[in-house]
Amino acid sequence: MSAAPELAERYAAVTAGIAEACAAAGRAPEEITLVVVTKFHPAQLIRELVELGARHVGENRHQDAAPKAAELADLPLTWHFVGQLQSNKAKAVARYADVIHSVDRASLVTALAGAERAVDVFLEVNLTDDPGRGGVAPSEVERLAEQVLATERLRLRGVMGVAPLDEDARSAFARLRAIGERVRTIAPHATDLSAGMSGDYAEAIAEGATHLRIGTAITGKRPAPH
Repeated sequence: MSAAPELAERYAAVTAGIAEACAAAGRAPEEITLVVVTKFHPAQLIRELVELGARHVGENRHQDAAPKAAELADLPLTWHFVGQLQSNKAKAVARYADVIHSVDRASLVTALAGAERAVDVFLEVNLTDDPGRGGVAPSEVERLAEQVLATERLRLRGVMGVAPLDEDARSAFARLRAIGERVRTIAPHATDLSAGMSGDYAEAIAEGATHLRIGTAITGKRPAPH
């Protein structure tokens, strides 16, 4: 089954937008990993995305992601977990997720350290003033990075963040980039930056993002959660 025309158009528009933003930033599109966030969408949509060229998909709920990953095991996909992760589900998520973008606390690192296989991780940084939001406080990032580095199972890729709604996205991503540079003083290999979604990926690219997490701009309106 070929991809729906609307899906193909949206995918092409976003990839063109990424290329344009890269050109403006003096970067190559090959530096960017496009993670298509497919939460609440059926597995069939992911098959269509693969036909269009997608190779990285993101999910944010374990109960949705696990059956999709099993059903689509025949596809050449890298699975990214991008939502908040409960420690008691960490090992189960690590069975199918190749990359986890939302590591934000010591207990989660401990849980993932017992996973059955190695997993790539990003440290999620809270860029808001609300301590109740997901993400480690900027002042605690180095301590969490050191804990990840002390494990055998986890490979630290870099930092992840979401721009606050009440702040210019580019300034938020500039702060995230600076935090990533701090992490590299203790983990020189952790050069990746997971930032940018449907509405602000151009600003993220301008600040050095390597991984974009784009959902509705490609997938269209999400089905109601079930």
